[in-house]
Amino acid sequence: MVRRILKVMSSLVTTVLFIVLLLTLFLVISTKASGGEPSLFGYQLKTVLSGSMEPDIKTGSIVGIEETKDPTAYQKGDVITFRTEDDLLITHRITEVKQDGEVYTTKGDANSAADIDPVMSENIVGSYTGFTIPYLGYVLNFTNTAEGAALLLIVPGVLLLFYSGFMIWQAFRQLDKEKKALKIDEN
Repeated sequence: MVRRILKVMSSLVTTVLFIVLLLTLFLVISTKASGGEPSLFGYQLKTVLSGSMEPDIKTGSIVGIEETKDPTAYQKGDVITFRTEDDLLITHRITEVKQDGEVYTTKGDANSAADIDPVMSENIVGSYTGFTIPYLGYVLNFTNTAEGAALLLIVPGVLLLFYSGFMIWQAFRQLDKEKKALKIDEN
């Protein structure tokens, strides 16, 4: 009975380590392929690097952004992610819609004044879905570095190798015990 439980636990740990390795591999590859944050089924994960949208969206969080289908369809109160002239991504709330959705005025919730530059509809990347994971953005930013990508691929792989080595060592040890038991029975 104990042997069966250990075997099930061993299989479970192996499966979990393998899944972590695959998820990490997917995360790193999709992040590198998209040139930033990963995209899945029309949704992107974006990292929030400032406190302009606090308290709803904390600095260092990741947010889910639904990619824009119609950039003129947003309304006052919607939270959008847009690209600035400096090629920065900003997530702010729309405070005013102008020219039938061709131009928007935005403001960060924690900011006292509206953004100086209006947002043109063609610069909108997507809209905030309400999905937020605090502090995970720091990890995603780290994966965008060469060291982070290497670490996130190497660590789970090394853990899997050590675990495999441990399991092989245990199997040999079990075979040794069975051999010794057979020799004792023969005598």
